[in-house]
Amino acid sequence: MSKQLLRSGTSIGANIAEANGAISKADFSAKLSISYKECLETKYWLSLLHDTDFINDKLFESMHEDADELAKILFTIIKKSHIA
Repeated sequence: MSKQLLRSGTSIGANIAEANGAISKADFSAKLSISYKECLETKYWLSLLHDTDFINDKLFESMHEDADELAKILFTIIKKSHIA
């Protein structure tokens, strides 16, 4: 599970970096959408690690809140990029 968390968590930033180099608006949205989905997956792995006592409450709450905040930011950017 921790390897999955590492993979999904680092994928968020990698896809944001790719979005910054997007060649079109559609490419930008697609990469940010992948980042958003990876963020949701990261929250899932954090929940599993917490539920199985691999991470404590404090660490879970901190990391989950950060992932949730990032997901909200990404979702807002994606929505606004479809409108503009």
